[in-house]
Amino acid sequence: MAKKVIFVDDSATVLMSVDMATEELVSNGTIEVETYSNPEILLEDIKNGKDYDLLVTDINMPQLSGFELAIEVKKINKTKPIIALTTENTSDMKMKGKEAGIIGWITKPFSEGKVIMAIKRVLRIR
Repeated sequence: MAKKVIFVDDSATVLMSVDMATEELVSNGTIEVETYSNPEILLEDIKNGKDYDLLVTDINMPQLSGFELAIEVKKINKTKPIIALTTENTSDMKMKGKEAGIIGWITKPFSEGKVIMAIKRVLRIR
């Protein structure tokens, strides 16, 4: 059964890039991808029972930061992994992310390979 990966980013360009990067894993049935441009809508959906296997979030979004989103999501789904996909790359930001429950960090601009490798590693896909 395909693993469900949710990406949330306020940039339509990033979400299109993610769709292209994950195209092969989606077409061969390894994962399903769902994208959100508004973290508040995603949070509401998760509160209403939306299931997923991995959440990948931007950090700097106008409605809710990735840190705030991670903290709220962890209250609902303690065991579901969260990765940041962001331009932020300082050790302070990474520490703040870790405290919020983020287990991995992909820096923008990202390569297709890095995104695929992170998904496979976290979801234990070969």
